[in-house]
Amino acid sequence: MKITIVGAAGGEVTGSAYYVQTKQASVLVDCGLFQGGRKSEALNRPPTGVKQKLDAVLITHGHLDHTGRLPLLARRGHMAPIYATPATIEMTALILRDSARIQAADAERRNRKRQRAGEPPQEPLYTPEHAEAAIQCLKPVPYQQPVTVAPGVQAIWAESGHMLGSASIQLLVEEGGKTKRIVFSGDLGPRSAPILKEFEPFSQADMVFLESTYGDHDHRPFAETVEEFVRVVQDAVERRGKILVPTFAVGRAQLLTSLLAWMVRKKKVRPFPMFLDSPMAIEATNIYLRHRELFDEAMTKFVAEKPLRADLKAMKLCVSAEDSMKINDVAGPCLVMAGAGMCNAGRILHHLKQNLWKPETHVLIVGYQSHESLGRRLVEGAKVVSIHGEKVAVAAEVHTMGGFSAHAGQTDLLKWFSSIAPSKPRVVLTHGEDKARAVLAKKIQQQFKLPSRLPKMGDVIEL
Repeated sequence: MKITIVGAAGGEVTGSAYYVQTKQASVLVDCGLFQGGRKSEALNRPPTGVKQKLDAVLITHGHLDHTGRLPLLARRGHMAPIYATPATIEMTALILRDSARIQAADAERRNRKRQRAGEPPQEPLYTPEHAEAAIQCLKPVPYQQPVTVAPGVQAIWAESGHMLGSASIQLLVEEGGKTKRIVFSGDLGPRSAPILKEFEPFSQADMVFLESTYGDHDHRPFAETVEEFVRVVQDAVERRGKILVPTFAVGRAQLLTSLLAWMVRKKKVRPFPMFLDSPMAIEATNIYLRHRELFDEAMTKFVAEKPLRADLKAMKLCVSAEDSMKINDVAGPCLVMAGAGMCNAGRILHHLKQNLWKPETHVLIVGYQSHESLGRRLVEGAKVVSIHGEKVAVAAEVHTMGGFSAHAGQTDLLKWFSSIAPSKPRVVLTHGEDKARAVLAKKIQQQFKLPSRLPKMGDVIEL
């Protein structure tokens, strides 16, 4: 059996994809888009070396960096079944349709410039038709039950606590009269985060592919981050400023919406204008509410007491571009949640352009910011940034709230791994920058006496 790393390796955090080949089968685990900057996005092509005929694609969760290259497979004629949990199927369909729309809009904008320069047009990375072709291949699987996905290959999905429907996947591969177990952690969520159930680790593996996004440190405790969030909101309301929150539409938007509802319900803040400026986040929230079986006990009780909308009467859902533009005319205090979460596209750029130079503005960074992204430059303290080709001074207060991350920190990564460590698996660390992977590898060696491999893109691992 050979496993080729075709994404999220060599220090690259996005673009997760693993190509598993046995004598009988050909399976892809995840097929994500590379995100962040031009260098990363230049990697967006069908996974290198993947045969024209796949038996199956297995998806850990719906985020674009794990699903965004599926339409490229469809474009090339790969029409194999794509297996995922029911909630992941809904999220993947939402995310791929949005991605295809953005690809088409970006291509149209580029081609207007190319036309003026007398250059030939360029096609988008993929079209809505390619996205729909991929979506039609999605097939639901249950949690914790083996599913035959290819000749000699079964797969089991287990809760990973990262986003609605997310899972780790264990492959049971029969080859030469032996069964090998390969576990892909997918993205793991922090145990302290609300809304979703905690991760459920596997206990057996011959090889583990473990994410390492935050392998070098722990996040600030969630309760402390909530306290800071409350203080920032209270201060901004008092100073009549705008609070801008670059928000990942799936996961972070729902977390922050529930926190704002809790603040109003507990009278931590008086109702004030709030805007969920993301059609995608609005639809993702509806998907969350359709899958309450995945909520943890506290969230189940919270929504049973009273609907969130009853607490958030002051929140406006902005679907159209016109709704979004009207926010510019709203004087503070107000809070705006808009995508994209890394400030690399979307409506948040317009809000930042209008408000970053104002000292009464607060910017809340609530998730991972990749290299080269505008969000990373804000986190690193840039005094001037470029938005839509225009220089904008950064006079706003920028707050980094790592405690809201949907990724497990070092302690939780090690906790998840501790359940599987007694089976002495080979360890492969992916989905992390080089420093994070190196620190986590050292911790695993110290704690479990197991070496880790830190692969580069394109590395082939034999088992």
